[in-house]
Amino acid sequence: MSLSNAPVALPPLLITLDFDSDSFERLNDLRTRYFPTQRNFIPAHLTLFHALPGEQESLIRETLTELCGRTEKLNLDFTDLRFLGRGVAINVECPELFRVRGELSRVFRPFLSAQDAQGWKHPHVTIQNKVTPEAARTTFHQLNENWREWKGQGEGLLLWYYRGGPWEKADEYTFS
Repeated sequence: MSLSNAPVALPPLLITLDFDSDSFERLNDLRTRYFPTQRNFIPAHLTLFHALPGEQESLIRETLTELCGRTEKLNLDFTDLRFLGRGVAINVECPELFRVRGELSRVFRPFLSAQDAQGWKHPHVTIQNKVTPEAARTTFHQLNENWREWKGQGEGLLLWYYRGGPWEKADEYTFS
């Protein structure tokens, strides 16, 4: 078989939550400030699914369109900081977000990766990762000194292509 006839592997897909603009700006500012520059290829995000097969893109798109069309904007609480050992994240509380992810998980179950198939217990936005434990501890304590919980909204879902580095946005799905 010649190389020109070889099947083209489709990139994996990711699904993240789309934040209201104020929350996104605040989160992305923190990520820009604290995430190692040489590793910060993507904007601040809350991942619902890390690696869905590109071959299922049509079903994924149909499912996101249908679900988002009957889901109202989500009320989010950015509650506190989480020390990750080699980074820092912001915990996000939203009972309705668990319903949304659970519903998608049931549809996507036959092709979920091991990471996506395991439970989803602590939604968060990582603002720092892959640093030394000392640097992470410093960031955690520095931010925690003046931390104030805030409220925001989830306005929809974003579909991304993973191409080995920066993500490429495939589409946006707005909640009703």
